[in-house]
Amino acid sequence: MSIKSLQAKIGVTADGLFGPNTMRAAQKFYGMSDERCAHFFGQTAHETGGFKAFSENLNYSAKALDSVFGKYFVRAGRDANEYARKPEKIANIVYASRMGNGNTESGDGWKYRGRGALQLTGHDNYKAFCDYLGKPEIMDDPDCVAEEYSFESAMFFFEKNNLWSICDKGVNDDTIKALTKRINGGYHGLDDRIAKTKKYYGYLT
Repeated sequence: MSIKSLQAKIGVTADGLFGPNTMRAAQKFYGMSDERCAHFFGQTAHETGGFKAFSENLNYSAKALDSVFGKYFVRAGRDANEYARKPEKIANIVYASRMGNGNTESGDGWKYRGRGALQLTGHDNYKAFCDYLGKPEIMDDPDCVAEEYSFESAMFFFEKNNLWSICDKGVNDDTIKALTKRINGGYHGLDDRIAKTKKYYGYLT
């Protein structure tokens, strides 16, 4: 997905710039309060590198594989050196036999790799999102999560994990920190998330 495709979807000029007009149009399109909208787009802007990356980058070196996914290669009895810079093979190892995926040979790891504004990952999560949205074609064409339903998949994550209730507490450092912990598992990029969320809140108030 891109900002231009989002803009086309929500009915504003597709200039590729995420400014106040796009923010307000997205708020209306998705039916969010000022607080929810600011938090949602502040977090997704950070997670996507400024709304640029909507599909998981699995182009790892052997060293990075050992660091990030080492336990999965040990479990599978595979040498990370044989998988370096081979994204499809990497996905089929690290996501095999979990999250509802089949084994390495099934290809589910690659088929259901991370996509969307908050990286929907794994067969079971795709199926839950498919049911939530009422779009059965998602299971056959999961690329549509990156191309068409990036923000809807992130909204599904917010709803599934009761994150809107955090957003409703207001736009302040403590709330952004709490939301970041739930999304990221830690506080990676917290300063950027705070800056973006407050900037976007300013667009709406």
